[in-house]
Amino acid sequence: MNRIKEIILDDSGMELVQVGLLIAIAIALGLIFKTQITEFVNDVFGGLKASSFS
Repeated sequence: MNRIKEIILDDSGMELVQVGLLIAIAIALGLIFKTQITEFVNDVFGGLKASSFS
């Protein structure tokens, strides 16, 4: 009975679950705001390309 309780209360795999959830949230936000992110990146690189920054 103690072994079952240890298995249930063991949280050594929780870090992996948390990392997986964070990655899933980041991907979801990236898909939701894809057009805004693309416009921002294009504006930044367009501004750098237009200036004489080298």
